[in-house]
Amino acid sequence: MIDIHSHILPGVDDGAQTMDDAIAMAKAAVDEGITTIIATPHHRNGKYDNPAPNVITAVQRLNEQLQQNQIPLTVLAGQEVRIHGDVLKHWEQGDILPLTEETPYILIEFPSDHVPRYASQLLFELQLKGLTPVIAHPERNSEIIEKPDRLYELVQKGVLTQVTAASVVGRFGKNIQKFSLQLIEANWVHFIASDAHNLTSRSFQLRAAYDAIDREFGINAVYFFQENAEQLVNGQTVYRDEPVRIKKKKFLGLF
Repeated sequence: MIDIHSHILPGVDDGAQTMDDAIAMAKAAVDEGITTIIATPHHRNGKYDNPAPNVITAVQRLNEQLQQNQIPLTVLAGQEVRIHGDVLKHWEQGDILPLTEETPYILIEFPSDHVPRYASQLLFELQLKGLTPVIAHPERNSEIIEKPDRLYELVQKGVLTQVTAASVVGRFGKNIQKFSLQLIEANWVHFIASDAHNLTSRSFQLRAAYDAIDREFGINAVYFFQENAEQLVNGQTVYRDEPVRIKKKKFLGLF
């Protein structure tokens, strides 16, 4: 399996804090059946800055440690970029990484409580530059939960989305689990990824998520997400199904 979103790099954000933590996470990833993982540290989210050159260096160091410890896992360099008005400028300056060097895909994070008004225009401008935005964990964004059409409009315009494995299996609560399954059913989701930060409160859960998707939607849905992760890593076009609208869902007490 391929995991396109993780916080396995040590000491750079709220994920792994030490190299030992990162090694332990790598071993757990292999136990899950993960062979390739994209390290996507937070970038420009107001607390953490991880510019492209720093991430590339940190990934090289981690891969060296994995080889020395004979852990069969390949780590690739990426970022989870908090949306901000200067994303395009920072991309052109080489501050921002795509999800692996060979791909046009870029992982974008919204604030947890809203979708910025400029989001649609900014994502469109990225697309004009040949990039394909991938929205990280939209199922946990309170405005999208209240107004699903905000996400539908973006997906209609070619933006991709990634739902977190832990959301699918209910680790963020039943309401977010239900919403995640609704997004999958409506063809608004293109990737499932771990967003793993540690081995306790924010572990991988990728295999469990695929098992849940298999039970709910069948094995072809699992293949869809797994093949899309492969397509992304190889810099190829990912598969998309036509999105359909879902009704507004208001989950009282969720936020």
